[in-house]
Amino acid sequence: MNASKRALAAAVSTAALLVGLVACGGSDSGDSASSSNSATAGQAGGGTQAADGGAQAEGGEGGDPVETPLTGEAKQKAEAAALAAFPGKVVKSEEDAENPGTYAVEIKKADGSEVEVYLDPKTYKVVKTKDEAGDDD
Repeated sequence: MNASKRALAAAVSTAALLVGLVACGGSDSGDSASSSNSATAGQAGGGTQAADGGAQAEGGEGGDPVETPLTGEAKQKAEAAALAAFPGKVVKSEEDAENPGTYAVEIKKADGSEVEVYLDPKTYKVVKTKDEAGDDD
C-alpha cells in the first residue's frame, strides 16, 4: 500500500509542477528550458484543443484558423465539382473557416497557378473563387 501511495504522491507532485510551469511559461524571459517545459506541459494537458473545436490557431497564437479536411462523399463531390469548374490537380479540400458554411477546394491548374474554389455544401455549386495572388472572382 505504501508504494501505491508514494506513486500517487509523485503523480500529484508532477501535475502540480506542470501546472506551475504552464502558469509561468507565458513570460518573455527567452529561457528555452521554460519554452520546452511549457510545450511538454501543454501536451500533458491532452485534448484541450480538440474539445474546443472550431477554428484554432495553427502553429500557435496568431496563426491561420485550422480547417477540417473533407472526407468521404463530401470530399468526392466537392473535388469533382471544383475540378469541373477548374481542371487541374486537387491540392487540398476542407471546410472553410474564413467563409463558414462553405467547402474550399484548392486546385493547381495546368499552368501552375492555384485557385481556391468555394462551394455550397448542400448543392456543391461554386459560390466564390480566389486565386493565390489574392484576387477574388
